[in-house]
Amino acid sequence: MKRLTERVHHEEQESEEVVWVKREDARIAGKLPIVFSRNYAVRFGGLERLHPFDAAKGKHIHKLLCAQLQLDEGSFYEPTELTKNQLRRIHTRGYLKSLRWSMNVACIAEVPVMAFVPNRYIQRSYLRPMRFQAAGSILAGRLALDYGWAINLGGGFHHCCSYRGGGFCPYADISLLIVRLFEQEPYRVRRIMIVDLDAHQGNGHERDFNNVAAVYILDMYNAFVYPRDHVAKESIRCAVELRNHTEDAFYLRQLKRCLMQSLAEFRPDVVIYNAGTDVLEGDPLGNLAISAEGVMERDRLVFSTFRTLGIPVVMLLSGGYLKASAGVIAASIVNLRLQGLLN
Repeated sequence: MKRLTERVHHEEQESEEVVWVKREDARIAGKLPIVFSRNYAVRFGGLERLHPFDAAKGKHIHKLLCAQLQLDEGSFYEPTELTKNQLRRIHTRGYLKSLRWSMNVACIAEVPVMAFVPNRYIQRSYLRPMRFQAAGSILAGRLALDYGWAINLGGGFHHCCSYRGGGFCPYADISLLIVRLFEQEPYRVRRIMIVDLDAHQGNGHERDFNNVAAVYILDMYNAFVYPRDHVAKESIRCAVELRNHTEDAFYLRQLKRCLMQSLAEFRPDVVIYNAGTDVLEGDPLGNLAISAEGVMERDRLVFSTFRTLGIPVVMLLSGGYLKASAGVIAASIVNLRLQGLLN
């Protein structure tokens, strides 16, 4: 924690610092604590199709939720793009400077042809949407403290740490959210738990919070796919390394065990739930075999476990590389609402 907070700038918050909602404005009548912006979508002249990630996943979920829950545009909270000063509360100057080079961004996005694209276009079409999504994670964290829960229809960039990006994750939104919660809510938030259920190891936040007692990391992931970061793994306090093609029964049994074990060891003030849907059967990168019903039960278990105890939950969407992911996520959110877990 010290190495991150040492980089926090001591200058006063500037007027542009509007991502963090002031207390008196946190709840707005007629809105649900679901965060979304049309600026989340990556539009790259078709190049985004070269990566299996659904670059418009948030948009598709937003549309489904509006139809199924009878919501309109005004029912959602919308973030403001993160600024350079805000990003520097976590990221090193050297890392942010490296994003000015298209070759570096191409490696992070895993789209080699981007190396030949002018950086100004990359900034506008890829990095700017990612800054909006990262801002959404911060806003969701603030809203969760007042509502008891919040969902960002994006974010969850768990492969990015303060000094390095990767795995389609250019900004460390989880680490930034944690630091901001500790800074802005020192009396309400002293202990944070990350429940990372994306199919891939969350090596970004694990590198940022190694040996930080106030941050507890639960990570269930396929041990045979990217990133296989053994150094970062040392930060996990409750780990389940899954095998390829793991199915619902074993997965959910392990999740229940881990949730109970984690709460026995650590009582958080807030939970950051990284709810990747790349665990779905057929996902080309996750290589697990969890059904849509299994994902819905997974989400229900996480929300019911913590909401029953009055612990706020911030849900981030993270990975998911099937076109079906958007429908599964929307169905799960609707199910959580029907179960009374999104009051």
